[in-house]
Amino acid sequence: MPVQIGAKPDSGFDDPIGMLKDCHRRIEHFLHILCVVAERAQGRALSGEECSAVNAAIQYFHAGGRRHNADEEESLFPRLRDYIDSAAIAEIEHLEADHRAAEQLHALVEKLYDAWITGGRLPQEANAQLLSATEQLRHLYQAHIALEEQQIFQRASELLDKTAISAIGEEFRRRRA
Repeated sequence: MPVQIGAKPDSGFDDPIGMLKDCHRRIEHFLHILCVVAERAQGRALSGEECSAVNAAIQYFHAGGRRHNADEEESLFPRLRDYIDSAAIAEIEHLEADHRAAEQLHALVEKLYDAWITGGRLPQEANAQLLSATEQLRHLYQAHIALEEQQIFQRASELLDKTAISAIGEEFRRRRA
């Protein structure tokens, strides 16, 4: 990913909550690519640049997106469950369900984009499916990210001690080794 002069540097393993937020910005970026290409390229073959952008976005969700979900579900959420009430636990369960729903939508988006790239054009019905799936992802991620950043991550920052934060960061590091 190119470096943007003047941009906030990515957080490190000593700030795993910051890393999750940084990942949200990448999710938004790559999702935007999937949505914009689907909207703008209807009825024609994708350009080489569009194919490259779509493939990069799909690859990001394969690797980074799955790792992000594991970071939350295996490192952050289990630790939070020890400190929160049943309403907050229900929010975490909702977020985990969002992860499964997003995985299904991403699989459909990938299948449709693959057909588009391989076949040169996407039939109208398949294009409508792609537009629907990318729009569903857009709405899912908007609500999902808002809940995490405004509620869950805030709670984690308030409730988890430095030892727990450090352990989360180390787990993140091991996932990336």
